[in-house]
Amino acid sequence: MLDIKWIRENPAALDAALMRRGAEPQAGALVALDERRRAVIQKAQDMQSRRNAASKEIGVAMGQKNTELAERLKAEVAEIKTSLPAAEEEERRLSAELADALSRIPNIPADDVPDGKDEHDNIEVRRAGRKPDWSHKPLEHFEIGEALGWMDFEGAAKIAGSRFTILKGQLARLERALGQFMLDTHSQEHGYLEVQPPLMVRDEAVYGTAQLPKFAEDLFRTTDDRWLIPTAEVPLTNLVREEILEHDQLPLRFTALTPCFRSEAGSAGRDTRGMLRQHQFDKVELVSITDAASSKAEHERMTECAEAVLKKLGLHFRTMTLCTGDMGFGSQKTYDIEVWLPGQDTYREISSCSVCGDFQARRMNARYRERDTRAIRFAHTLNGSGVAVGRALIAVVENYLEADGSVTIPDVLLPYMGGLKKIEKAG
Repeated sequence: MLDIKWIRENPAALDAALMRRGAEPQAGALVALDERRRAVIQKAQDMQSRRNAASKEIGVAMGQKNTELAERLKAEVAEIKTSLPAAEEEERRLSAELADALSRIPNIPADDVPDGKDEHDNIEVRRAGRKPDWSHKPLEHFEIGEALGWMDFEGAAKIAGSRFTILKGQLARLERALGQFMLDTHSQEHGYLEVQPPLMVRDEAVYGTAQLPKFAEDLFRTTDDRWLIPTAEVPLTNLVREEILEHDQLPLRFTALTPCFRSEAGSAGRDTRGMLRQHQFDKVELVSITDAASSKAEHERMTECAEAVLKKLGLHFRTMTLCTGDMGFGSQKTYDIEVWLPGQDTYREISSCSVCGDFQARRMNARYRERDTRAIRFAHTLNGSGVAVGRALIAVVENYLEADGSVTIPDVLLPYMGGLKKIEKAG
């Protein structure tokens, strides 16, 4: 959430930032609403001050035996007591209206984010690894998985409907190995603290990371009004909710391997075959909590940690800076890591690493105390996939396909595979 004080002082800057995102100007309406709110606050404060002053004047009048004045003052106090609740209720209504309006305004893009409308305007930063060089025909992951007998979409549809997958046997083991490998890499080599968080959260937690109210239709809600997490970013970031951290505690770095649940609203007809766009999938998440001065460097570090996973797996990928029209609602700047999929003959996103500034921290009231001045500041938050486990499985299956239809297991995963070196057809 943006600071209304900053908006009052920089209305043109807000509208320019929204225009970069392809959104309509909002500063005028926000400032006008805030002025109404502030006027009501001032009115209520004036009424309270006058009530207190009149109450004292009643005592003076009574002491002077000025009954007429005392009665007029009593009537004035009674009228204020009658009118004040309405003013206070109007203040609460306008404050709630302003908070709701602010909650729907996206974050301000960083200055070095390229302007653009969609993914076609994203800028490539770097590439790593090489595309596979073999003579046999590439296949898509669902063709490979079904031919091996370890990937079942029809059975999943009978149980749960579309956009679900059943993995069996060797492929189920491979997916588990990928998740464990990523967790070990980030916790043992990259300094992230492993966390096992709740998979269901309250409204406040989803609001804090900016999924609510704007993206409610993208989420699954339980019958007791909790939300299934769309990403472990939600519980991990909320670990510092309503906390004041000491500067020396920063940065905090968390990682978790969890199932994630998304309704995929608006994705009808997109990636309907296979595992690319599912209602339920596993992901290793990275979250950092840091100070204002360090957040940009932490963003680069986090992205490198996610890239390291793909390098260890021997996968070819490219890292893209998202343009203003393609970046997420709460992000100041985002890198997407796109892995090469031979079966599709294209790159597909496997990780998205974002720096949010204090946008989420304001919503969560997550703060830190500066080391020297002891001033209280809002923390800066970052999140990234480290990486999506299902998509990593897709990439491994397609990139390590052999001519006979089997899949070689990358060396780095062998310690997790119980001696298995190759995924072969079910017997």
